[in-house]
Amino acid sequence: MNERSAAPGGLALVESLVNTVDLESGSDALDTAQGRAPFGLGAGEVEEARELRESLRAALLAHAGHPPHRAVTPLGELLARAPLVVTVDERDGTAALAPADRGPLLSRVAAAVAGALVEGTWARLKACEAVTCHWAYYDRSPAGRGRWCSMQVCGARAKMRRYRAK
Repeated sequence: MNERSAAPGGLALVESLVNTVDLESGSDALDTAQGRAPFGLGAGEVEEARELRESLRAALLAHAGHPPHRAVTPLGELLARAPLVVTVDERDGTAALAPADRGPLLSRVAAAVAGALVEGTWARLKACEAVTCHWAYYDRSPAGRGRWCSMQVCGARAKMRRYRAK
C-alpha cells in the first residue's frame, strides 16, 4: 500500500511486522511459512507475533494522534518481557542496547524500539489514519505531520470523501 521508503535502522523490522496484514483484504502474511520467514517465526509463534503486531499498531496510531484500533495488550507490557543488554564496542567504546537473546522476535523488536528512542526516530513511525488501512510508515515530512501511508491512495480517498461531503 505504501510507496514510501522503509523506516531507518531497526524500525524497518517494526514497520515490516506491522505491515504483514492487509486490513482491507484480510490477508495475513503470517499465515504462510514464506511470510513468517523474514521474522524467523515458526507456526507455533504466530499468535504471539500477531499480539505484538497489533500492540505496535496501536502505538503507531498514537504517534499519529489516533486512538487504538481495538483493545490490545499494552506495548510496554509486551516489551517488558524482552531482556535487553548494553553492549560496548571495544574498538571505539560506543554503547548500544541489544537483545539478550537474538532469536525471539519480541527481543529484536524491543531492541529496535529502544534504539529508535535513543536516535529520536520512534515517534516518526506511524500508522495510516485510514481505518481500512492502518499501514505503518515512516513520516519523513519536515513537520512530522504525515497522516497517510500513501497520498495517492489513502490520502486521495480521504480528500475525495471530504470533498463529496461538502
